[in-house]
Amino acid sequence: MRRAFITGPTGQDGSYLCDLLLGKGYEVHALVRQSTQFTPDRWGHLRGAMQNGLVVHHGDLIDASLMRNLIEEIRPDEVYNLAAQSHVGQSFEQPINTVDVTAMGPLVLLEAIRRSKVPARFYQASSSEMFGRVTSFPQAEHTRFHPRSPYGCAKAFGHHITVNYREAYGLFACSGILFNHESERRGETFVTRKITRAVGRIKAGLQRELVLGNTEAKRDWGYAPDYVEAMWLMLQHDRPDDFVIGTGEQHSVQEFLEAAFARAGLDWNRYVRRDPRLMRPAEVDTLCASALHARSILGWEPKTSFRKLVERMTDHDIGLAQQEAK
Repeated sequence: MRRAFITGPTGQDGSYLCDLLLGKGYEVHALVRQSTQFTPDRWGHLRGAMQNGLVVHHGDLIDASLMRNLIEEIRPDEVYNLAAQSHVGQSFEQPINTVDVTAMGPLVLLEAIRRSKVPARFYQASSSEMFGRVTSFPQAEHTRFHPRSPYGCAKAFGHHITVNYREAYGLFACSGILFNHESERRGETFVTRKITRAVGRIKAGLQRELVLGNTEAKRDWGYAPDYVEAMWLMLQHDRPDDFVIGTGEQHSVQEFLEAAFARAGLDWNRYVRRDPRLMRPAEVDTLCASALHARSILGWEPKTSFRKLVERMTDHDIGLAQQEAK
């Protein structure tokens, strides 16, 4: 039985990755902060997964001694680092905490693997936010980074240190530069889920309006389960590399909210208000992926269209709001 060690299992990507690996027969070990409570909104299906091959370890990702002990104890075949303070807006409010976890986390894990000499394959969750103020279009693996947030800066460090450990020590270390990917499990502070939750609540009579900041930002949006499969494929390849993962399509926040309200049969103009106080100190205006490398080397293709993504999230949150209204 193959073993995997995952950080960030209670987040969107971590939960889908647990599902994927458990479905493939892995023994999955997950690192969870000691302060995390077993509440339905944070754990949900993972509580059931603990009876089907999921082993939970409590601790802090940047505890170097603990990480080395866990790597030596578990002896994983694969390590996936998905833990981060992953909200871009919040990174401006909590820059030190963001850098502590998002930048130092991958370094601690890489050093634990190196020192323990466990031949684990390592995946680092890099981000399209590293590109920031883009200098070429679309963005590929060698596009210049110009991050525009503490989160983007921290991710850039994590990406570069992964490359460094691959080149300096010969570790099987990959980075997936994932563009925006959403789902029904997305946190409600992220703009896509904020929109679909509001649509559901407005339709159910639980909410009157939706307040947003910048609706002109353009992103390359995909479906999280498709992207988690790409993570796994990277560690099955015969040599480590970095891969951009995205759809190659670009849509604005405005397009997303229009599609979500239309799915619910609502006129968005009646409910949406813009508040300049929600604008970030530095914005990323446009991002769009060139995933040709992943398609040619890994055979990876996105399976879910933008329209289907919006429909899935909206339908889910309409149902959720209907349950809340009972």
